[in-house]
Amino acid sequence: MAAAKPSMGASNYRLFKDRAARWSVSFGGVMVLVALLLIFFYLLYVIEPIFRGVEINHQRSFESPGDNVVAMGMEEQSEIGYQFTADGEIIYFALQSKRGTDWQPGQELLRGQLTEQQPTTFTQTQPQNNRYAYAVPGGAVRLVEPKFINRFVDGEMQVEPRIGEVNEGKLIQVDPQQQDLTKLAYEYDGESKLFAAETVDQRVIVNFIQAKRNFLSGEVELDSKVSELPITGGIDQIRVTPDLRQVLVRQKNRFWVFDVTRAGTVRERQLITLDSRRFGQVNTMVLLAGASSVLFGHDNGKITQWFEVAGDDGRRYQFIRDFQAADNAITDIVVEYYRRTFYTIAENGDVGVFHTTSEAELYRGQPDGYQADNLVIDPRANTLLMREGNQLHVFDLINEHPEVTWSGLWQEVWYEGYPEPDYVWQSTSGSDDFEPKFSLVPISFGTIKAAAYAMLFAVPIGLAAAIYTAYFMSPGVRKVVKPTVEIMEALPTVILGFLAGLWLAPVIEDYLPGIIAVIILVPLAIVLFALLTSKMPQAIRSRLTDGRASLILLPLVALVGWFSFQLSPVIENLMFDGNVREYLTNELGITFDQRNSLVVGIAMGFAVIPTIFSIAEDAVFSVPKHLSNGSLALGATTWQTLTKVVLLTASPGIFSAVMMGLGRAVGETMIVLMATGNTPIMDWNIFEGMRTLSANIAVEMPESEVGSSHYRILFLAAFVLFVFTFAFNTVAELVRQRLREKYSSM
Repeated sequence: MAAAKPSMGASNYRLFKDRAARWSVSFGGVMVLVALLLIFFYLLYVIEPIFRGVEINHQRSFESPGDNVVAMGMEEQSEIGYQFTADGEIIYFALQSKRGTDWQPGQELLRGQLTEQQPTTFTQTQPQNNRYAYAVPGGAVRLVEPKFINRFVDGEMQVEPRIGEVNEGKLIQVDPQQQDLTKLAYEYDGESKLFAAETVDQRVIVNFIQAKRNFLSGEVELDSKVSELPITGGIDQIRVTPDLRQVLVRQKNRFWVFDVTRAGTVRERQLITLDSRRFGQVNTMVLLAGASSVLFGHDNGKITQWFEVAGDDGRRYQFIRDFQAADNAITDIVVEYYRRTFYTIAENGDVGVFHTTSEAELYRGQPDGYQADNLVIDPRANTLLMREGNQLHVFDLINEHPEVTWSGLWQEVWYEGYPEPDYVWQSTSGSDDFEPKFSLVPISFGTIKAAAYAMLFAVPIGLAAAIYTAYFMSPGVRKVVKPTVEIMEALPTVILGFLAGLWLAPVIEDYLPGIIAVIILVPLAIVLFALLTSKMPQAIRSRLTDGRASLILLPLVALVGWFSFQLSPVIENLMFDGNVREYLTNELGITFDQRNSLVVGIAMGFAVIPTIFSIAEDAVFSVPKHLSNGSLALGATTWQTLTKVVLLTASPGIFSAVMMGLGRAVGETMIVLMATGNTPIMDWNIFEGMRTLSANIAVEMPESEVGSSHYRILFLAAFVLFVFTFAFNTVAELVRQRLREKYSSM
C-alpha cells in the first residue's frame, strides 16, 4: 500500500512551529544578554559618582560686614554666617535671601561686643567643638559659642542667631601671674577645660581645669592645675587635642609633643625637628579632623601629614605622606568638621582641596578667579565661604566622595593609628572621629579563599562520584543515586549555613583531631576494602554487585568515622597537650576561630557537589559507547579506557562542571554569612574565617545610607563580583570550546 503523503497544511504547520521555536529561543537568549547588560550599566550608573572630582560653584558675593576679621564660621544650614573681629566683636550676617524674611546676602543680623578690653590674642577649638576664646589683658580668657535657634513661622523654619554664653560669661584666669597672653589654645570635654598659652614674658604654660563633683554636696567644683613647659625663645603656634591629652607646640621647624595626664601633670614625650632641606620651612600647623594627625604647611607649597605610630619606644609622631598643594608658600590650612579633607590657601590666593588618606588632589586653583585670604567650610561640607579683602564670596561645594580613589580601594593605605600601610575594610564605628576604611582587597581575597576551600572539598568528591556513577555503576543503582544527589542541590543554603554555624563549627572545634583522622582514615579504609575485595575468589566477587558492595562499604565508613572521633581525645592528649586549640595558638602561632574556613569549605562544598556531580556525570555518561567498546576490544583495560578515552572525550563537560561549581562557590552568600566570623582578614589559615564580597553586601547594604560613599562602594563590590564571575565563565567557555575541538574527532 502506498504511503500517505503529508498534506501541505501539516507541513506548513510544522514549519511554523519550527520557526516559532527558533525565534522564541533566540528571543530568550537575546533577552538574557539584555538583562546582563542592564545589570552591568546600572551598576556603573550607581558607581560612577564616587570618582567625580570636586565642584566649586560661585553663588553670590557681598561686602564683609566686619573689619579686622580673625575667624569666620557658618551654621549648619548655611543660611547665617558669623565673624569674630580683632576688637572682640561677633557679627552675624545673612548668607542668602530667605522666604518669610527680609534678609539680603551680607545683611547684618546681630552684633555683640564680647570683651570690654582690647583682646591680646584669639583662638578657636577644633571645628566640631565650635567654641572660640578671646584673651584679655591680665592673662584671662572669655569663651563664646555661637548659638542658633530653629523655630517655625507660618510653616517655614527660621534660624535666629544668639550669642552663646560659656561659663556664664565670666572670665577664666589662665595665667596665675596675670601676664598678657600672646598665643592661646583651648579645648574642652564636658566641664573640663585645657588651656595652653604663651605669655608676654615668653613663658609657655598649660592650665588644666578639671571638673570634680563634691562627694558630700554633689556640686561640681573646678580644680585648676598650672604647669610651665620647658620651652624658651618664643613659639609660633600651640594646639591642644580635643581629648585634653596632648599639647602640641611649634617653634619654627621644631615640634614638641607633651602628654597631659588625668591628674593634670604635663610631661614632654617627643621633640621633632623637621628637616628644612627635605620639607622646607614650616609656616602653619593644624590638627586634622579627629585630632589624630598634624598637618604642616611649608613655604615651598608642601603639606606634610604626621601621626602617631606604635614602636618599640611607645607611640611617636612620624612623617606619613606629603602633598604638593601649591607652587608657593602655604599661608593657611582649613580642615573639615568630620572628614579627613583639608583646604589650603597659598600665598598667591590659590585654593587647594585634598584628602589625606586617599592622597587625592581634588581641586587646585582660584575659584571663579577669586583670590582667597581666608575661607571656612560649613558643618555639612556643602558650602564654602571665602574672604578676599573686604569681599565675601559664597560657593556651593560638591565633594561627596573625597575618600574614594581607585588606588585607595586596591592598594595598601596607611591609616591613622596603624603601624604600617595595610589593606583594611572597616566601614563603620561608634565614634564620630572614626575614619571609614574601604579596601576591597580583603573581601575579594575572602571570596577567593572561600571558593578555594569549598572547591578543595567538592571537586575530588564530586568528580570521583560522577565518574564512578557514570562509568562503573550498574544502571539500576544509577537510577537511584543520580536523582538522590541532584535533590541535594534543592536544599536551601540558609539551612546549610545554619547547621554549619550552630552544629558543625562546635563539633569541629571539639573534635578537630578526629576530623583530621576522618579525612585520612576513611579514604584509606575504602582503598583497603577495594584491595581486599580484589583478592577474594571470583565466586564471591561475582556476588558483590554495586548495591551489595555499598551495603557493606557504608557500615565500614561509619565504623571508621566513629573510631576516628573516639580517637580524637587520645590524639589531643598525646600530641597537643590536651588542648589542640591552645596548642595551635601558643606553640605554632596559628590562630583558631570556631567559625573558620574548614567549616565553610565543608558546608559550601556540600552545596557545590551536586552541581559538579550532575554536569560531570552527564558528560561522562554521554561519551559514545563505540569509543569505549572499541578501546576494550583492542585490549585496553577498563581503567585505561576510562583515563585515555572516556575522560578525554568528556573533558569539556568535566571542565564546565568544575567552573559551574566555582561560580556557585564564588557567589554563595548565606553559608559564608552564617558559618564564618565575617572578619575581613587576609590570611590563608584554614582555621580562620573571612569576609566575602557577597556576604559583605548582604550584611552592610541594609545599614548603608543611600547615596553615601559606603552605599556606592557596596555596589562597586557587586560590580567586582559580577565581573569576577563573568570573567571566570568566559575563560571557562573558551577552554571548553578548545577541549571540544581537540577531542571531538575521537
